[in-house]
Amino acid sequence: MPPPASSRPSLIRTLHATAVREVIEAHGRYIKGLPGGRRAMLSYVNLNNYELDGVDLSEADLTGTLLGGASLRGANLKGAILYGADLRDSDLRDADLSRCDMRGACLRGANLGGANLANCDLREGVTAVQDGEKGLRILEHSKRAGELDYALLQGANLSGAQMSGAFARKADFTDADLSNVTLQGAKLTNACMDGANLSGANLHNAEMAHVSLRRAVMVGVDISGADLSDADMTEVLRAPPPIIYVDDLPLHEVLEAHELFCKSDGADGAVGKLADVDFRPLKRLKDRRLSGLSAPKAVFFGMDLDGVQMQGANLSGADLRGAKLRGADLRGARLVDAQLARADLTGAKLGPLKIGENRVIRTDLTRAVLRGANLKGVSAPRARFIEADMARAKLDGADLAGAELPAGVGG
Repeated sequence: MPPPASSRPSLIRTLHATAVREVIEAHGRYIKGLPGGRRAMLSYVNLNNYELDGVDLSEADLTGTLLGGASLRGANLKGAILYGADLRDSDLRDADLSRCDMRGACLRGANLGGANLANCDLREGVTAVQDGEKGLRILEHSKRAGELDYALLQGANLSGAQMSGAFARKADFTDADLSNVTLQGAKLTNACMDGANLSGANLHNAEMAHVSLRRAVMVGVDISGADLSDADMTEVLRAPPPIIYVDDLPLHEVLEAHELFCKSDGADGAVGKLADVDFRPLKRLKDRRLSGLSAPKAVFFGMDLDGVQMQGANLSGADLRGAKLRGADLRGARLVDAQLARADLTGAKLGPLKIGENRVIRTDLTRAVLRGANLKGVSAPRARFIEADMARAKLDGADLAGAELPAGVGG
């Protein structure tokens, strides 16, 4: 006859803070291959509300660990086992959870803004459940899919993640990378997926009633059997035609004529006027000379524009989300209302463009969306960022001297 529930031993262990610190330090030596190293085995340990910002627990065993309310901001958990872990209301902003085994984990209400969950496994797992009266005492096991209800995943990288059957109702996936993710049969009712990249995603039979998909990228998405009743699909970006024509000319020829105009100082070629044009079929414009290009509301989503010369270009309202613009010359460009979420502008030039004696045109990013953009080392003196959305933007080493910045962003 089994012992009464009140006398059953709990699987949850409690370690002194000193012992936890020693485990983490030994794990650090293990990762570096130093003497005295030992892989962290913290399965079923109560770490609720622990301060673990920036900790390196990559490859650690955290099976069933209680991390509710814990702060793990910027932590390295790459390849860790978080099978059945309780991460409710935890702070995992900018944490690396790539390749983690998170089957059956509970992330309800967790903040995963900017976190890397690429190729992690959030499918169903057999997990221990708590009893309302007996607290942490483990009474039985039940199957549970990864739970992300109410979780915050703005700008998170979930590419290639396995999330079949996951619960993510009212979760916020704004600007998240969900490319090639498996969300088959997932419960996504009332979730926000505004601006999310769902390229190649599997949403077969997913519950998506009342989901907001404004500006989401839905190229090659399997939505067969999905419930999209009352879903908001305003300005959804779908696949472009293989060849784009502008005034009966192929887009590449129009651009070549514009480039010739730039190289010949206007003697040959013609200025490109390409409003609302989708440039994606060209795939890349790396190092092209396209100064003064007029392309308002054009689409450059995910393209390679590294080193492009677009001084004085009109790119107002353009879609440059996820674009590579490293070292690009955008001095004097008009980027009012441009979409630049997750764009990489490392080392780009956004300063004023000299057009004559004591005359300059300032780069204008008024109301531009730069959420999660990489602006490290950018040169943007006197640039206009009035009312721009710069949440989670990386500004390390950026020159913003004299720039007009939105409230809350330091110069």
